Amino acid sequence: MASAILETSRAVGTRGSSGEIKGEGSMKSFAKPRMTAKEARAGLEAKLPAIETFPNQFPGYEIKIEIPEYTSVCPKTGLPDFGKITIIYEPRQLCLELKSLKMYILAYRNLGIFYENAVNRILEDIVRACRPVRAEVVGEFNPRGGIKSVITATYPRLKVRKRGQR
Repeated sequence: MASAILETSRAVGTRGSSGEIKGEGSMKSFAKPRMTAKEARAGLEAKLPAIETFPNQFPGYEIKIEIPEYTSVCPKTGLPDFGKITIIYEPRQLCLELKSLKMYILAYRNLGIFYENAVNRILEDIVRACRPVRAEVVGEFNPRGGIKSVITATYPRLKVRKRGQR
């Protein structure tokens, strides 16, 4: 933490007596992230319990599952993360079995994974397990340092827009 603050102060610089900016950078410079590709992928390859399914008996309805006590670990700081995961899906031939889903979600408790990775991995694992017509996973994470994050992942995946395209 202290090294990140030091790096930021070096990048921004300091003001001299006449107001000019002194230092290694300028006000347009920001601290460079010190994250490796391996750190950014933390938790994505971890082995988790299988999500079991059972045969769906009815077509054309929606299932909403709320998990208000989701926990994981920040891979950068090692601090615990808390939040609520909401899963909404329209089953095709299979429905998610809730006890196995509970065990799957509990496996995140000691897993170092970023919010964005967790939400997208949960979605991919659900799609792999039950092949729904459509699905959405929303992660609402408790504020840390005054910042609250809400991450939403959908299936089928949204089309990726090219840069500059609206």
